Amino acid sequence: MKFKLIFLLLCMGNSFSIYAQSNINRYSIIPAPVKLKPIKGAFIWTKNTTIKLSGDASFDIVKKELSAIGLKLSVSSQKSSILIVQDKNIQASEGYKLSVNPNQITIAAANIEGAYWAVSTLKQLAGTSIYGKVANIPCVEIEDQPKFGWRGMHLDVARHFFDLAELRLMIDRMTLYKFNKLHLHLTDDQGWRLEIKKYPELTAKGAWRTLNNQDSACLKMAETNPDFNLPEKNFKVINGKKMYGGFYTQSEMKGLIKYAQDRGVEIIPEIDMPGHMMAATKLFPWLSSSGAGGLGKDFSEPICPCKESTFEFAENVFTEVAALFPSKYIHLGADEVEKDSWKKLPECDELMKKEGLKSVEELQSYFIHRMEKFFINKGKKLIGWDEMLEGGMSATATMMYWRAWVPGAPKKATENGNEVIMLPGEFCYFDAPQDAGSLKKVYSFDPYNYNLTEAQKKLILGVQAATWTETIPSLRRLEYMIFPRLLALAEVAWTGSAAGWDDFLKRSNNQYSMLDAMNVNYRMPDIYGFSPKSVFVDQTYLKLDNPLKSTVLHYTTDGSTPVKSSKIYSGPLLINKPQQIKLAAFRPNGNPGEVYVINYERQAYQKAITSNGFQKGLKFSYYPKYYKSVTKIKETDRTDSAITAKIDIPVKEKAPSFGTKHTGYFYAPQDGIYTFYLKADDGSNLYMDQKLLIDNDGLHSAIEKSAQIALGKGYHPFELLFIEGGGGYTLQLEYSVGDGKRKPLSESDFYH
Repeated sequence: MKFKLIFLLLCMGNSFSIYAQSNINRYSIIPAPVKLKPIKGAFIWTKNTTIKLSGDASFDIVKKELSAIGLKLSVSSQKSSILIVQDKNIQASEGYKLSVNPNQITIAAANIEGAYWAVSTLKQLAGTSIYGKVANIPCVEIEDQPKFGWRGMHLDVARHFFDLAELRLMIDRMTLYKFNKLHLHLTDDQGWRLEIKKYPELTAKGAWRTLNNQDSACLKMAETNPDFNLPEKNFKVINGKKMYGGFYTQSEMKGLIKYAQDRGVEIIPEIDMPGHMMAATKLFPWLSSSGAGGLGKDFSEPICPCKESTFEFAENVFTEVAALFPSKYIHLGADEVEKDSWKKLPECDELMKKEGLKSVEELQSYFIHRMEKFFINKGKKLIGWDEMLEGGMSATATMMYWRAWVPGAPKKATENGNEVIMLPGEFCYFDAPQDAGSLKKVYSFDPYNYNLTEAQKKLILGVQAATWTETIPSLRRLEYMIFPRLLALAEVAWTGSAAGWDDFLKRSNNQYSMLDAMNVNYRMPDIYGFSPKSVFVDQTYLKLDNPLKSTVLHYTTDGSTPVKSSKIYSGPLLINKPQQIKLAAFRPNGNPGEVYVINYERQAYQKAITSNGFQKGLKFSYYPKYYKSVTKIKETDRTDSAITAKIDIPVKEKAPSFGTKHTGYFYAPQDGIYTFYLKADDGSNLYMDQKLLIDNDGLHSAIEKSAQIALGKGYHPFELLFIEGGGGYTLQLEYSVGDGKRKPLSESDFYH
């Protein structure tokens, strides 16, 4: 009764937001709780603290989780207890209440999931002390519940394999930040990872391969970063050949499912069909239209939807999958399907005529609809990638939205009555390279910002991270790509971004000591205060801003890679001659972060061009062709031109792939050192005074690069080249002068 009264008073007023500055260090919880009231004092948790259970016996797993923490120090005068209570009056799904006072901690939840999330909050309140002999937990009252019911993490185990111990570890990482869905991509061209008893060849042979081009790419990068090495445990000698791979038996998967369930996590299996099936079609070529099962123009040849033998195979596979996984969902994939072979088969033509199908896209939908009916008969619900929309999607399927370059897909799906899980690549694909803006980009994600009505918003189940492992062969590399971005998505999924970026950044910086204690190989926050291509006129100072105060910066000036014995950066460094500086931050455990390379060049101020009746704006040219490099853009391909006030692409109907050119003059308002920041997806080059300043060329995801130049006051020749290879684009250009703040270039900066 006392516990309920506390929260009644809390709801009436005097509630506290965790976002208050003075409490960030004391309550650095991610995701931020919905309601938090600070209380003076602390609860001292020792090995003598009793853990009591009141209510549903199923909560015993929560008691075991707390008991397993294993604190060693006893304090004889301290009488304390942790009470776990089932409170069916808590209406919110997965909601919980957590009360911490000096003598007792009370966890109240309606179900085991809510109780487990309370434990996750409790662990974060304890921080690194939970790994010591005694835990010191600040007193507090918390009332919490999630914004979204689907808070997922996707992991591709087909391209590179991760064993059961690694998956259990990832589940532990997920639950600390209240993620509740683990989507396993179990099959693809590169490997079949789940035992299917009807077809033992799928894992006996399909789970193993000789090294492919993805492995070779990893091994090349491993020459400078050992995290790209393929773990030796994932190799096996088969018929005298050393093969890479691995798979999960159904018995092993049952154990993993139970491990996840006990921690509030649901595992959703994905068996990708009809495309991405070469691991199966190599073994059973009769599944494909051609009877060969190789590579097509863009993707591997899919299984054929015009043969009854295909459906027999698929139904046999999914019968076992449905029986194994208790989740109500099965993911069919249904993305990136090479359909050309279907056009060449008479049986497909006959089927299309019989079913009234007008295109191969509708033929793919025929396959999906038929499989969905089978899933429904098994008591399951079908999930597929958003390509399902192209040929028509039934209202009962669930869509995963990933193609950020198709922004109308969520609205179209919800108009059709479909539930949607949001993981657009620009925010949620954690295999994409990281830069200084990656964490903020994830935090800025609004799953509702797709022109949805209030009714349509209710069909958004939640959000999910996606990690594809073509170039992620090891657990260390996986952790590096996921953390700390997973923390930002956790807050988007649970609370939203109401706290604001600055508040979140301070709390996330306080989380790194916890990640260190768990030996997570996270990407450290970026060090600021320099550009890789830096310049000076007479002299300058290198002034570094290291946001992670627990790390130590070491640097070298002789070209060698910094180590712990290298010089320590303790303040501004005088730069008065051309030189190269390499620096890295070192964690308390001795692990280094990124190695930054700064090349200093002495420059005189570049002389400006005399104005000759210049007008505002830049000349813009458009080239609707596919290019792999901006250097390949040809004037003969140009179809459109215009004058633009700023860096934009004023073309209404854009081709899937294209190139652009902006030319004119940049006006420097004063003599100074100008730093330009170019972010592009795909490639872009910036030329100033007819020389290449920033090379950000090639086909890649959104990456920012910067460089400095000494400019005299006045007009300077400017050219920006850009290519979009397909799949959505980013083109942003900002600048700063001296130590000033960076800002976007605007109409006042450009002339022609």
